[in-house]
Amino acid sequence: MTQGIDHLGLTVSDLSASLAFFTDALGWEKFGENPDYPAAYITDGYGKITLWQRTGDRPQDFDRHNNLGLHHAALKVANAAELAELYARVENWPGVTVEFSPELSGKGPKEHFIIREPGGTRLEISYDPR
Repeated sequence: MTQGIDHLGLTVSDLSASLAFFTDALGWEKFGENPDYPAAYITDGYGKITLWQRTGDRPQDFDRHNNLGLHHAALKVANAAELAELYARVENWPGVTVEFSPELSGKGPKEHFIIREPGGTRLEISYDPR
């Protein structure tokens, strides 16, 4: 009965750093914001993400083994060359932590890498030739 994902909402530790990463490193566009929340709304022309600034005074880093909910957000690219190009662009981006560089997912043929963007969200970037 559903028709895909309308948007994904991510709470980030540094809204401006996450917004810059998504727009400058990944090429997304900001299409709106809510300074009172604060939040920024971004798109790559296919999907939409809302970036929400964490406002609590007791932040906790994301732990994929213990937290319920989001394990990671996964984005896709069109081919293996774009996967390699994007990895080269983001691997040394300020505030990015690389979990692993491009490799086969399981036995393949899908290839992927995982990073944490500057606001703390775990991101998988993948290419699947199937």
